Amino acid sequence: MAETEERRMGFFFFASRAAARFLGEARIIHPGVSTAALLVAAASGGGLVAYADSAGENASSETSQEAPRKKKVVVLGTGWAGTSFLKDLDCSKYEVKVISPRNYFAFTPLLPSVTCGTVEARSIVEPIRKMLEKKRKDVAFYEAECFKIDASKKAVHCRSAVGTNFDGNGDFMVDYDYLVVALGATVNTFNTPGVMENCYFLKEVEDAQKIRRNVIDCFEKASLPNISEEEKRKILHFVIIGGGPTGVEFAAEMHDFLVEDLVKLYPAIQDFVKITIIQSGEHILNMFDQRIATFAEMKFQRDGIEVNTGFRVVKVSDDLITMKSKSLGEVSVPYGMAVWSAGIGTRPVIMDFMQQIGQTNRRVLATNEWLRVHECDNIYAIGDCASITQRKIMDDISTVFKMADKDNSGTLTLKEINDVLEDICIRYPQVELYMKSMHMLDIRDLIKDAIGDSHKESMVVNIEEFKKALSHVDSQVKSIPATAQVAAQQGHYLAECFNKMDQCKEHPEGPLRMTGTGSGRHNFRPFRYKHLGQFAPLGGEQAAAELPGDWVSMGHSTQWLWYSQTSELAHTDAGGIRLDSEVHIWEGFKPNLALPNAASFLVEITLLNNFVVFGCV
Repeated sequence: MAETEERRMGFFFFASRAAARFLGEARIIHPGVSTAALLVAAASGGGLVAYADSAGENASSETSQEAPRKKKVVVLGTGWAGTSFLKDLDCSKYEVKVISPRNYFAFTPLLPSVTCGTVEARSIVEPIRKMLEKKRKDVAFYEAECFKIDASKKAVHCRSAVGTNFDGNGDFMVDYDYLVVALGATVNTFNTPGVMENCYFLKEVEDAQKIRRNVIDCFEKASLPNISEEEKRKILHFVIIGGGPTGVEFAAEMHDFLVEDLVKLYPAIQDFVKITIIQSGEHILNMFDQRIATFAEMKFQRDGIEVNTGFRVVKVSDDLITMKSKSLGEVSVPYGMAVWSAGIGTRPVIMDFMQQIGQTNRRVLATNEWLRVHECDNIYAIGDCASITQRKIMDDISTVFKMADKDNSGTLTLKEINDVLEDICIRYPQVELYMKSMHMLDIRDLIKDAIGDSHKESMVVNIEEFKKALSHVDSQVKSIPATAQVAAQQGHYLAECFNKMDQCKEHPEGPLRMTGTGSGRHNFRPFRYKHLGQFAPLGGEQAAAELPGDWVSMGHSTQWLWYSQTSELAHTDAGGIRLDSEVHIWEGFKPNLALPNAASFLVEITLLNNFVVFGCV
């Protein structure tokens, strides 16, 4: 018995020394793990192991002081804005959490092509987890929907989109230090009766797939033997409500689908097919150059697509669309399928948040030029859910004058104005735009008409003359369109700001602070949208493009710009998306490879690739 007890004590001594070595090594490898946790791991044999490590505790304390906690950045949304932000953000500097009800990014400009099978849905989506694969140690993704933003508690309330937690509900809360709201927008029905119940939409991949299935269902139903001709005309009447880029491109894709594919599959009913566009404005594509709108209308007229401009839809039933115009009054037309693409609306969570922060009677969140939500220090909003409120220089004219008047003389010389002119143009870009629009060479031309004859030689202005010189400048302030192009640029800009946030706090790179209580310079330069052009496929191997420099291109040659751009996307894997290059791109190039000088033409459009972007609403 004594020998057994001696062996047991010997084993206990050996185990204690082994545990001590284990704890010492483990504390080196895992300095953040507590001693108590390691003791539990060591004492799995049923005996008690006593171990004290005051030096280790001190080392752990020193380590925690040397490595401060990372700021928590929560990103809501995985659309163009949110994905662009995540792609360019240096996630090693932050603890990043992404929350979105969809776990993929969708290349929305090609959604109309998905409706007719020109491009497969799988080809325009990319899983978010795959896009963040290189950053997954620093980024957490939750497939959930944010239903409330609590700015006072710096937290967002979410609801799981895929399951429930142990309590039987799918609600959870995520706190943040910085919040990036990139939730996009939803459809805007303008409270038109029957739209939500009877119309299809085209904002998500699921919408495009539903439309594709319903188009085939309409043709199959019209092919049944007990359907009259009148019913066939009704079933095969496809109506697009809204003449913007999405509606126009869907109409073009639908027409190509009919003339190239469906007439071969359903030859007996091809004469009953009709496509109609209903537009409340006087022209379709009213955000494009007037020449493009006219060209599109003429092409659709040749293709047999009916364009009804000046009509506003007032009601949609299960078989009739009632529209109203000033000249004809109310008109009702039967239809088989209706697609609503008449505008974008505000998501409920954004509306609730705007009520919290006092931004009532608005359509989207208001941000400053640095994309920060007004009255919210650590909340930023980008994409379709927000709009930038460009500050007007006339609201700050007295402050600007006082800042420029360094000698407090009550007047400004040309040199004093030139000293702050760069900062003024950065803070108020409308000044530079106004000077360009009026063909002014410098600030001297701007103030010439405002000063009196007695000051012509000295070029000295007082406060009233300074106000007069800048009185028309704010006419150049324009709102930025809600496009994928804008959202992507905002995401990139905000990521760059986050990446150099600490650096710019010590060495600001923005303009002088002209408003507010602070002094010195802003940390960052304000966001500036650079319009790179917009593109509208019109079907039949024709398209229209509006590019910088007042360059408008229309017709067959412009379609090559679309093919070349999507081909480049397909081969460079831009944004993580691989398009159907073998189907969509090759089918576009193949019929034209035998053309004379085709090689030189391809070189020409390759040079233009840098200017072509998508203007998807």
